[in-house]
Amino acid sequence: MLIGVAMVIMSVGLLFRSRLSWIMGIVLTACTILSAVLLGHFYFNLLLIYYDAALLIALLLAHRWFDRSSLAAGTLFAITSGLLLVIYAVFGALYLGNQFSPPIKGIVTALYFAIVTMGTVGYGTPNTMEAKLFTASVIILGLAVFATSLTAIIAPLLGRIISRKEKRMKRSNHFIVIGSTPLAYNTYRELKRRDHAVTFILPQAPPAGEVEEADLIVGDANSLETLRKANAAEAQAVLAMRTDDSDNAFIALAVKELKGSAKTVVAINDSKHMERIKLVQPDIVIAPEVLGGELLAMPLSGEPITSDFLTERFLNFKLPVTSKPLSH
Repeated sequence: MLIGVAMVIMSVGLLFRSRLSWIMGIVLTACTILSAVLLGHFYFNLLLIYYDAALLIALLLAHRWFDRSSLAAGTLFAITSGLLLVIYAVFGALYLGNQFSPPIKGIVTALYFAIVTMGTVGYGTPNTMEAKLFTASVIILGLAVFATSLTAIIAPLLGRIISRKEKRMKRSNHFIVIGSTPLAYNTYRELKRRDHAVTFILPQAPPAGEVEEADLIVGDANSLETLRKANAAEAQAVLAMRTDDSDNAFIALAVKELKGSAKTVVAINDSKHMERIKLVQPDIVIAPEVLGGELLAMPLSGEPITSDFLTERFLNFKLPVTSKPLSH
């Protein structure tokens, strides 16, 4: 009766293609065949054996269909297995009640015995071999049901949390900012302020509140694995803004190795590295620190600052000279 009730309940999980329900269906069908062999009325049970054998074969052949880890199915399994174990313990305690000290009489006492024994606390003293084996079986099954039910519920729950986090990190047509410099942080904030999707790659976790958790990846940006995790191949642009110019050049090379559509933006901190960085052929080269020195020296020397000059120096573009001076 217990096996039959469990099979009916597990069939609900099969409708949702639950892997756990499929496994329990196989176990319960095998138990049905075993009980039919061991019990009497052989000719009646022979028909039952044939039916359950066909059911078992059908379940095994359909293993590819049941591939889902369902929180609902895990919860259903936990409730069902716990309820069946309580029924087993209660009826067993009533059947063997006279073999305990004190004797178990009444369904309330049997229910109390079931609960405390499943919790490994224990009730009374079993006086016979049958009572001792029954008590041991309730304790073992209680531990097994608790551990299995906990796994059946937590595993799908963790899977959902991880998949949601990975889904947030899976971006396309976004910007990737790399580096822990003030320029990198300010660029990240300005892009976020303009409602752009941004992924920030840092070598170590920043202070709380500096970067949104969904935007952060902690790792080595020179690694192709880290860039793939940030989905650099499908980004709008990858901005290498670390303090070491050689690191920025290596990041640009790594992005090009992914052979995606992302543009590469490389920040230069030392003007001596300008020509070498250009050999990497980034799409845009910016040198804010170098430009700052030039912008300070030009007005002090009486030289005009034009928009073309700023564009050429800041973004490495060369445009026709048509603009008027901004200031002197």
